Amino acid sequence: MENEIVTLISRYLELTSEETFAFAECIPIKTFKKGDILLREGQVSRDSYFVIKGCIRKYYIIDGEERTTEFYVEDESVASLQSYKNRTPANHYFECVEDCRLAVLNYDKEQELFKRVPKYEALCRMSMENDFGEQQEALAKFITSSPEERYKNLLETRPDLLQRVPQYHLASYLGVKPESLSRIRKRIADK
Repeated sequence: MENEIVTLISRYLELTSEETFAFAECIPIKTFKKGDILLREGQVSRDSYFVIKGCIRKYYIIDGEERTTEFYVEDESVASLQSYKNRTPANHYFECVEDCRLAVLNYDKEQELFKRVPKYEALCRMSMENDFGEQQEALAKFITSSPEERYKNLLETRPDLLQRVPQYHLASYLGVKPESLSRIRKRIADK
């Protein structure tokens, strides 16, 4: 079976057989179980991920309470960029919300790939710029929205999460308590 990451990258880059081999060699596909922690606060991130199947949650622990800030699903990259690039301890966690199949890229292997396939570095840069722009827009929308507007936005843009993620994680993601999310859902359903 061809490495799924090679298939994905081939959609964006024309690869020689040597480059195809380099990707297959440097980016293994691994499976993780629901509940597996990929990164803990205080750890230095050595890997970045690409979700082939599954859902990953990013969260912080603030005053003993988990605060979810992101969910990553199929065809999305997952990285703790500050920790990964600067070799510093992470200040958050990555947890598998479902069983996951992930492409795993180790930092040292990434550097090797940049040397072996120079056009890959340009693809990564463009991808990061795009992701950064999307994150900026999402943050601005979150800050300027009410909890009910955030929930409606979630219904419109990421309805799959409602079936995949426990309600208490969704509540945390929306910045409300689970009871408040229940009231918001009821109000919307009653309209």
